[in-house]
Parts: sequence; structure tokens; C-alpha cells
Amino acid sequence: MSTSQPRLDEPSLYAKREPIFPRRVTGKFRRLKWGIMALTLGIYYLMPWIRWDRGPNLPDQAVLIDMASRRFFFFWIEIWPHEFYFVAGLLVMAGLGLFLFTSALGRVWCGYTCPQTVWTDLFILVERWIEGDRNARLRLHRQKAWDFRKVRLRVTKWLVWLLIGLATGGAWVFYFADAPTLLRDLVTLSAHPVAYGTMAFLTLTTFVFGGFMREQICIYACPWPRIQAAMMDEDTITVAYREWRGEPRGKHRRRAEMQERAAKAMDLRIAGPKAGGTAPFLAMPGMPRGVGGPIPAKETLGDCIDCNACVNVCPMGIDIRDGQQMACITCALCIDACDDVMDKIGKPRGLIDYMALTDETAERAGAAPRRIWRHVLRPRTILYTLLWGAVGLGLVFALFVRSDIDMTVAPVRNPTFITLSDGTIRNVYDLRLRNKTGEARPFRLTVGGDAPLVASVEGSGDATVVVPADSAELVRLYVEAAQATDPAEVERTNFRVWVEDMTNGDRASRDTVFNGREN
Repeated sequence: MSTSQPRLDEPSLYAKREPIFPRRVTGKFRRLKWGIMALTLGIYYLMPWIRWDRGPNLPDQAVLIDMASRRFFFFWIEIWPHEFYFVAGLLVMAGLGLFLFTSALGRVWCGYTCPQTVWTDLFILVERWIEGDRNARLRLHRQKAWDFRKVRLRVTKWLVWLLIGLATGGAWVFYFADAPTLLRDLVTLSAHPVAYGTMAFLTLTTFVFGGFMREQICIYACPWPRIQAAMMDEDTITVAYREWRGEPRGKHRRRAEMQERAAKAMDLRIAGPKAGGTAPFLAMPGMPRGVGGPIPAKETLGDCIDCNACVNVCPMGIDIRDGQQMACITCALCIDACDDVMDKIGKPRGLIDYMALTDETAERAGAAPRRIWRHVLRPRTILYTLLWGAVGLGLVFALFVRSDIDMTVAPVRNPTFITLSDGTIRNVYDLRLRNKTGEARPFRLTVGGDAPLVASVEGSGDATVVVPADSAELVRLYVEAAQATDPAEVERTNFRVWVEDMTNGDRASRDTVFNGREN
């Protein structure tokens, strides 16, 4: 028996991660990302501390997921467990919105508002603030010796990252309990272990994902880069490189322009042997070194000077000049970097820009690209918008037409009916009455329909129940049919149970069935 040995010359499929140190950049898209980061982080960290007065019997936290009472509070909106369709509708709207923006503008969600992007931007900001910009961080990374300075910088950075992670985990648990009360319990070590465990888990994941894994989460862990292709087409606006304008790349463009400016400024050309001719260029003392030689008769290089500024600012470490890639999150920082370089060399902006694939043919031929709105407004995006709006209008309609009282009816199946001593047939029903107002309300139960049925509540002399404020009450309802009546004799009779708020007259109903002897 023999075992095969692995070949030593086989290439490894494992590629070690090369850390990415994005360079600082300024521009309109960077400012937009700063604004969105400040807005989203502000909402996340501050929302649990906003107070909203709902009355003496309800929590005053504006946004609260009350697991104990099984309710969700959002300012003036209160969602009960049986109204989960509101949450489902919001999730559907979020999905359709993601489809809409991806179809119109590519991965703008990934580049601007995705939590991984937002927290990674924050962690990079802290890293740059402590260790310096790209070159300083590269030198520190390549430094083999862990001297006092490197240890101090790294420990300081990691401590700040941990504090951010702790704040992130703390803010999350504050959404599930009264924030001031929970904060006091956390500090005094009297909070529930679940709170500490959740905070520890989110602190660790934030620290690792934002500090060390960064682009790996986007490339390997997130499924969205692989799904987005189904929602993008040739009219989708995305970040792209105008290859027909930038190629071939080269760095000596600046040298040629420098020669021409120096020649014109110093008037160093001398007449040649023929009229209108020129003699070789004569360099004068004091001129920059290397400004000699003939001036090209025709410029053959593109606008790209191959400075790699677009690569150095990319948080994903890709080169947009290689074309669209799965790793690109369309954050547009490469646009800011390239525009800055174009300004410095006196070339038009937009070598890297937001554009659509359909514009390539027109621009190569010298025509102007289509307007942005013509790319955005097309059948696919219009369909997504209509669906998104329809779901939203449906949720708003359902929110405003819902009643302050509600009821569910569940017939008791074992037994399906009871025969009393006088021959009366009784059916039993479990009712859950919900009072969504801020005060206790008396509810009266009745049965409707043409059938001669009589209703009564267990433990009550009549069919009246007092339901406490903002709560649900479980009651047992007896419905009886006298002997020899149709409901008592036939197999099944349909009827309706009504509940009425005796304070303001609001009513709600549910349909159910009465089981007779033939059942």
C-alpha cells in the first residue's frame, strides 16, 4: 500500500493578504462620504437617547424594540406582533430600493452607506490620525523592529478601535431597552448577561472587520458583489476610466510642455540657414536640467501620466484603469484623486468619472455623452420605482386605517361543541383583545348575523371586558344555540364576533364558525 506525496513544485492557491493603506484625498466625493459617515454614525449612536412622550403607561424612548412586551416603537408608530407585515413591507422596500439604486448608479450602497464601508472609513481616519498618511503607515508596517515608537502607535490605535467597537456594541443593545436605565445597569455590573455578551461580540466583530479584514469582508464575505451583476446593464452609471482618452500612459508629457514653455519664455530659438527654419535648441545656464532636445511635433501620449494616484487612494487596493472589477465599491475616491492630478497638469477633469458603458462608443467618436437622467430613467429603474412606491403607499395606507382596538378569535377544537343539560349547544372560543390606547378601556363582545346565537364571557355576568392600557387580554367566550334551532342542528354556521370600545364606539370584528350536532 502506498500513499501519494504532494508535489513540492505545485503552486499554492493561498494568497497572503497585502495590507492596504489608502492615501488621504480631498474632493467633492470625499466630502460627500464624510457627510454621509457623520450622518449615519450620528443616527446610529444618538437615536436610542432621543425621548418621545407617549403617555404614563408607555416607554418614552423614541426608537425601542421592546422584546419583553413584543412591540416595536418608532416615534409615534407602535408595531404589535400581529402587525409584522409592516416590518416585512419595510424589508421589501429596502430590497427594492437596493435594486433601484444598483440598477441606476451601481454599487452606491457599498461605496457610501454600507456599515462595513462607514466603519472602515472611521477606522482608517483614526489610523491616519495616529500613524500618519499612507507613506508613514507603509514605513511603519515594513519596519521589522518593534521599537517603543511602533508599539506606542499600534497600541494607541488598537485602543481607540476597541473604544469605537465598544460604543458600537453599546449603542446596539440600547435599542432593546431603556437606554439610560441600561447604561446605569451596565456601569454598576447589574445588567443581564445577554447585554454584556452582545456588547462583547459586537465589539470584537467591529474591531476585526473594520481594523483588519476591511476589503476582505466586501470581496469574500459579502454576497452582494456577485449579485449586483444581475441588476446592472450597459446604462448603469458607475465609476470608469476613459481609456480612449488616457492611453497610452506616460510620464514625459510634463517634460515636453516644460521645454516648450521655457523656449517661448526665453526666446532661445535662433534662425536656421533657411528662411523660417530653426536651429537646434540651445540650453542656457540656469535652465532646469533635462530641458534640452527637440520638441515633439505631435503629442502621442494620453492624458494619464501613470502617477497611480487613483490606486493609492482606493480602499479596496484595485486599479480602476483595469476596467470594472468585482472589488470596486464605486466610492469615487479615485475620481477625486484623478481630478486633482488633471488640474495640476492643466488637463480637463473626468479622466476617471461616473459614466455608462453606452457612452463609450459615442465618446470614442468624439460625440458628447448622454445626460445622466436619460441613463437613470429607463424601463428597469421605472419599474423598480413603481414597485417601491406601491409597497410604500400600501404600508402608509395600512398604518392610517388600522384601529386602536383589535381581536383574534381561535375556536377551541377539543371538543368542537358541548351539549348542556337542557339540550343547548355551546361552542368555546379563545379571544385575544388588544387595547392600543394609553388608557384602560371597557370592551363589549357581541355576535352578529342572522343565526340566533347568544354570547357570554367566562367569569363575567355580561359580555363586557376591561382591557388595561396598551396591552392584550386573553378571554374565553361562550357562544350558545338553543335546542332545535338551526345552528344547533346543522353541521356548521358562519357568524361574526364583534368587539366595541364602549368609550368612543370604535369596533372591530372577526369571522368564525359555530359547530352543531352534525359536526
